Amino acid sequence: MELKLALWEWSGRFDMEKAVCNHDSSRSVPVTISHPLNHPFLLIQVHHSSISSADEAVILEQIGRTLRISNKDERDVMEFQGRHSSARENGLGRIFRSPSFFGDAVKSILLCNCRSLDMARALCLLQPKIALDGNARLKRKRSKCSDDIGNFPSWKELLAWSWVHDKYLIKQYNDHIPKLEQSSDPTSFEILYQKLLKIKGSGPFVCSNIMMCVGFYQRIPSGSEAIRHLKQVHGKQNCSKETIGKDDEEIHGKYNPFQCYKVQNFSYYYSS
Repeated sequence: MELKLALWEWSGRFDMEKAVCNHDSSRSVPVTISHPLNHPFLLIQVHHSSISSADEAVILEQIGRTLRISNKDERDVMEFQGRHSSARENGLGRIFRSPSFFGDAVKSILLCNCRSLDMARALCLLQPKIALDGNARLKRKRSKCSDDIGNFPSWKELLAWSWVHDKYLIKQYNDHIPKLEQSSDPTSFEILYQKLLKIKGSGPFVCSNIMMCVGFYQRIPSGSEAIRHLKQVHGKQNCSKETIGKDDEEIHGKYNPFQCYKVQNFSYYYSS
């Protein structure tokens, strides 16, 4: 089955190939996404015999969110590219994210661990079993589980799962934070950041990653890799966790409020 996802008013700015290459529901449905040359839409091939209209809406919404196809995202990309000619020439300035806010939040926390990909994959392996068992009565014998990869689990699925103990944390992310995601009020940046800091497990690095996924790009997620990059690429040999905020501002402050665009799209290509 084929669906079409219409691009927005500034569709000429979206290039599927460049957008992808510049980046390193309880039922799982595999899809293939392509961007027909010079056409203002994406072609989505759904590899399933039939889906409902409700499923169609969910698929289009999730793909649109992941690829950041919205009026706000197009405005942000245009403004950033207007400030940086290389970004405009190379089609840079689009940071992909998860199909859901909850997925962004959990994956941002997992980034603090060196096995973040393994942990995210483990959750995707468990999701089909959670969805299959409506009462979440899962066996503890994991050796019997298959290797079928599902979706990243939703907050509702994890809440229903008896193995999850910190259900308060899950509800905090889902009940309070997403309300600000679509806000155009600039003051929401600080409001959201302060709310995130109050949630267990959300330090400055995690909060900055979540902020970037929501659409606030001012605060760069800074960890040991960022310090290494500033030392090797920008010559900040004395950079440390105490000085990285100041160093980031000195180098990327001129791109405010799109500092994360600059770092994510140019860190491995340019030093300017």
